[in-house]
Amino acid sequence: MKRFLLPLLLTWPGAALAAQPAPQLALAQDLQLTFKGELKKIDDGQLVTAPVTKSWTLPAKWVARSREYNKLSSYLTPYLDRVEKETFVRGRPAKFEQVGNKWVATDQPEWKLDRPATEAKLLEAIRTGATTLPVVFSEKVPQRSVALLAERGVMRNLASARSSFTGSPDFRVKNIVVGSSKLDYQWVAPGEDFDFNKSMGDINAANGFVPGYIISGGTLALEDGGGICQVSTTIFRALWEAGLPIVERNQHSYRVHYYDPVGYEATVYAPSKNLRMKNDTDAYIFIQASWNTATQKLRFDVFGPDTGRKTQISAPVVTDVKPAASPTFTPDKRVVLGQQRLLDQPMEGMTSVITRTVTFRDGTSQQDSIKSVYKPWGAVYGVHPSDPRLKQTEAQAKK
Repeated sequence: MKRFLLPLLLTWPGAALAAQPAPQLALAQDLQLTFKGELKKIDDGQLVTAPVTKSWTLPAKWVARSREYNKLSSYLTPYLDRVEKETFVRGRPAKFEQVGNKWVATDQPEWKLDRPATEAKLLEAIRTGATTLPVVFSEKVPQRSVALLAERGVMRNLASARSSFTGSPDFRVKNIVVGSSKLDYQWVAPGEDFDFNKSMGDINAANGFVPGYIISGGTLALEDGGGICQVSTTIFRALWEAGLPIVERNQHSYRVHYYDPVGYEATVYAPSKNLRMKNDTDAYIFIQASWNTATQKLRFDVFGPDTGRKTQISAPVVTDVKPAASPTFTPDKRVVLGQQRLLDQPMEGMTSVITRTVTFRDGTSQQDSIKSVYKPWGAVYGVHPSDPRLKQTEAQAKK
């Protein structure tokens, strides 16, 4: 009897799986790190969103090295340093700028790479063979953002006004800059008043103001904040030209050449004289100030909702012109006894009327006027504090 030897087949759980070759990841490839953010802007009255994208390539050989050792290769460090540097952007609050014939408001959130989180996700991506990975970053939206402007209805430029302070002494320039900065980026809520004196706070050294000449007692006298009326005059012009209702406005007793055209000005002197405007729109009013101390120009831009208002401002109508007054004298320690220094030019007295016509969206219109009555003003000279001509000025002031 023949015997046949049959091959012995041994089986055990998982034997078939063990017999198969282990799966292999694909060869390493370049890995793209990507950044995707977005910027909002108000462009000619429209809120638009623009994407911001960036990308960086990590070379395949360093990706392969990282996979081999199951940790990020030190050769990737310079690439990640670059990503961190190019991802970081400082935040910038929203601001309107004039671009050609339109106004555009932009801001910039602060973007900062979360490096530990990005590196952890990068290592996982390398392990799984991914070829792209969005970086992890933090975003800090500025407190004054384009989104906030839009939310509050501030979409358009309502009016802009300029004035010149050419020839102003240093003290006056200082007070103009300090005062203007206190109005820069100010909000006025719907139904509320813009209150100039409240915005300035106390006019003293503690609040940034320096002594300057003001009109007092029929001549000039030194007092903190001299020149602040350049600020009130310029913002008044912007608010008036925007077709907004002016609740309180005052003129100087004497004509001041800085504020020409004659009568187109607003003086302030807390607490007796103020400048106030009522926001009668259904959205916020937003104010921007800018100044150039080299060219000695001041500007205010007023923004808000699309009111549909159009304004026309007439030229001054001047009547009742009177000759300039006799000169006056004020103490000036810089002047030698017996000499004098011209501080201000003489001005005629007169009455000025300027009319505003506001046309509304429905076609109706409304007129109002500002009237300024100026007394004659004489030249003002600075003299030594012991000069006898000072008593003459004091006597004139009492009349």
